[in-house]
Amino acid sequence: MSAIVIDGFSVAASVRARVAESVGALRSRGVEPCLSVILVGEDPASVSYVTGKAKALAEVGMKDRSIHLPASTSEAELLSLVAGLNADPSVHGILVQLPLPRHIDESKVIMAIDPAKDVDGFHPASVGNMVLERPCFLPCTPHGVLVLLREAGIATKGAHAVVVGRSNIVGKPMSILLSRRDCNATVTVCHTGTRDLASFTRQADILVAAIGKPRAITGDMIKPGAAVIDVGVNRVEDPSAKRGYRLVGDVDFEAACEVASFVTPVPRGVGPMTIAMLMENTLLAATRLSAAGE
Repeated sequence: MSAIVIDGFSVAASVRARVAESVGALRSRGVEPCLSVILVGEDPASVSYVTGKAKALAEVGMKDRSIHLPASTSEAELLSLVAGLNADPSVHGILVQLPLPRHIDESKVIMAIDPAKDVDGFHPASVGNMVLERPCFLPCTPHGVLVLLREAGIATKGAHAVVVGRSNIVGKPMSILLSRRDCNATVTVCHTGTRDLASFTRQADILVAAIGKPRAITGDMIKPGAAVIDVGVNRVEDPSAKRGYRLVGDVDFEAACEVASFVTPVPRGVGPMTIAMLMENTLLAATRLSAAGE
């Protein structure tokens, strides 16, 4: 068996094109969708991610209000900045890039963001509405996974989905979204307390790996014909690479291709979808806030 490789890069491009069209329509009505991304410190992965967001904002025609603060910024200063952005009607979406420096309480900062501008979908109000299947901003990475499944024609209804990982950013919301009525999958969540992980992963019609360990899911852990979604992005040393390292996922990609029916690559799989769905959430925020202000 040779798996179909799901091209997240192309699907994300389609999402951005659709968003750009809608942004044009809003601009014609005098509304300029605007996202403010706050970066505190110089974490290399965060800097790279924020740069990618800036490029996507330019592509879809949204205003970029990125703010880069030194790592020494106090919690009070950051909370004051968020409060100002909450009150600014020209800003439709607010995203504070995580992780934050240790002296800042991430939960306090997330709680401080106006739920109407919470385009990351991390505020408790957003999470609660997601669980209750009420309108809300869906967290970008899990939402992107759902779009990839849909675009690939992978049926979720009645499928057994196994999510490996229970982070607040990916694992938990992924399991919730897959179990909601519109997906209707039967979901198993595995984590560090799971005994005999492979016995669960081998039952998965849809396997979502989000554990942050390079190639932790091996070929013998995958059910033949399964759809494998690899959310992991890990750096491994590679002297032959220009940067001295290369990116790999949580799944042994080559082995998975021999067993699965569908598999996402790393890079160019789930990663591009995260930023694409952020653009969609910002568009939704601008649409809602502009309608509320009319």
